[in-house]
Amino acid sequence: MSSSQRTLQEYRTTLAPGDVLALAKQYFARRHGIYATFVEQESPTHVTFRGQGTEEIVVAAAPEGTGSRVSGSAYLFDMQVARFFATLPASESETATEAPAATVAAEGTGA
Repeated sequence: MSSSQRTLQEYRTTLAPGDVLALAKQYFARRHGIYATFVEQESPTHVTFRGQGTEEIVVAAAPEGTGSRVSGSAYLFDMQVARFFATLPASESETATEAPAATVAAEGTGA
């Protein structure tokens, strides 16, 4: 996977945007050690987190059909974004094609 594919990831879920962002805040608040983050900014459509070495994670969600299109961006924490996406219920359009975030997360668990 190229670095441009890792730094911006997209996922489609059945959840509403507000639910996605609430889950992101819970998920990233539970990280420990070098993956610890805190909420820096938030709005009804996005939340940004700040982590070690000023690493920034951005998660945004917009309504799409009966769910949401979610995008996540991070330079160093791309695996954590992919793992977060894997915790979300996939929309029908996401399950019709192979979900890249879920694939990346599954590959990363064996190492």
